[in-house]
Amino acid sequence: MSKRLALVAILVPEYDAGIAFFVDTLGFDLLQDEPISAEKRWVRVGHAGSGTEFLLARAVGAQREAIGNQGGGRVWLFLETDDFARDYADMAAKGVFFEHAPRDEPYGTVVVFQDPFGNRWDLIQFTHTDRTHV
Repeated sequence: MSKRLALVAILVPEYDAGIAFFVDTLGFDLLQDEPISAEKRWVRVGHAGSGTEFLLARAVGAQREAIGNQGGGRVWLFLETDDFARDYADMAAKGVFFEHAPRDEPYGTVVVFQDPFGNRWDLIQFTHTDRTHV
């Protein structure tokens, strides 16, 4: 039996705000946006064929307190790029908040950024495609 991580749910204050960031700012594809009820939608974003997708989950009630803190304040999302300079410049031009200047590490070039909801991410171009060397 084959298993894989199919979706990662990420809390957003509103669906359209999540779509705007993931699609317009990060360049993800809107894979699905279907109503489930009058208040709830099934919204998937990712890069078609990449195998990694996010389910944008509109936070309700007590969940709203967890928006932007699903990683407990640490970097918990890693956006890999094949062209760091290109994507860093594009994201900066779109107003993404970077916590520091890009830096070169033994494992690659990296910078920490925050999404508009407060989640901390790494934009990273790995030196090696074999993650066992990280």
